[in-house]
Amino acid sequence: MEKKRKLVVSYKSAPEEVLEAVKKKYPNGYNDFVIKVTKPNNDFFYAITVDTEDASYLVKVDVKIDNLTEEEFEKEFGDEGTSSSEEGTIGREDDNLENIEASESFED
Repeated sequence: MEKKRKLVVSYKSAPEEVLEAVKKKYPNGYNDFVIKVTKPNNDFFYAITVDTEDASYLVKVDVKIDNLTEEEFEKEFGDEGTSSSEEGTIGREDDNLENIEASESFED
């Protein structure tokens, strides 16, 4: 069996075969799968991994880093996103239903 080639390509210039493999592997997007790759000179880039029949790829992707300080965030966005009734609420709005007794039974 022949060893797979290991290649690095930019998402913007990746061959169609690689882009199709990315769509197949990450149908819901790749945001949670981005890795930071550090080069020997300490430069770095962000990438995702994908395999094709003949090669393994590191596909370079653009990443937007949110590096606002808390003060800058408050200045830009203010308190608009939360209200006192929403604080401490996690999940979807319909997740906050009244508790149902575990002993309750449902009949057909």
